[in-house]
Amino acid sequence: MDALTSLIPLPLLALCFGITLLAGTVKGMVGFAMPMVMISLMSSVIDPELALAGLILPTVITNATQALRQGWRAALEAMLRFRVFLGVGLVALVISSQLVRVLPQETLLLMIGLPVSVFSALQLMGWQLRLPERGRLWIESALGGIAGFMGGFSGVWGPPTVMYLTALDTPKAEQMRIQGVIYGAGAVVLIGSHLASGVLRAETVPFSLALIAPAVLGMAIGTRLHDRIDQRAFRKATLAVLFIVALNLVRRALM
Repeated sequence: MDALTSLIPLPLLALCFGITLLAGTVKGMVGFAMPMVMISLMSSVIDPELALAGLILPTVITNATQALRQGWRAALEAMLRFRVFLGVGLVALVISSQLVRVLPQETLLLMIGLPVSVFSALQLMGWQLRLPERGRLWIESALGGIAGFMGGFSGVWGPPTVMYLTALDTPKAEQMRIQGVIYGAGAVVLIGSHLASGVLRAETVPFSLALIAPAVLGMAIGTRLHDRIDQRAFRKATLAVLFIVALNLVRRALM
């Protein structure tokens, strides 16, 4: 505890716990947005680099739980099905994570936030995106690269991933599992990448470890809510969260 309070004052630490509990609840309900909620809200009260370090270990644990909820065979099937998205995304994540201390994030956040907010708004209004069979491999590769590049910068790779899965009209349970696999693999690579970048180090690891418990508790709460909603309500909830997340990316870019 002394290591934590020397890094962050106790009131701010308690606030970070509350933010993580909220983020875990959102993730348990719709399958994503935990890193976005954490980085967005915690960055307003503590150093953004410390916020990025804090979300890494809770993200690994909660995504592993989400990916393995239907067993390891189902998780492996999801990994094989989306291997192109996953492979391209992980390569992009490793590259971009080394630029986190060099390049500004504003342009990247705006490039992601604007199209995703428009996409989710149109979907909420009833427009349905259908991906063509021809050229789908290139679409999957492009979105995987964008998601991974964004994830290396900010620890957030949900919006492009959810946009792709929603366009495929992926069933609720499968979408949750696939998201867990994709984000979990990304989070594991993120640990190694940010050990190399210096974001995750001896001083910041205790903070990340401390946030695991509220993240897991929040996810348990959100999962119970998720199990009570049908596919149509899940889709609307996912799009609504995606819209809010995308608008927040735009806000961060402009401010």
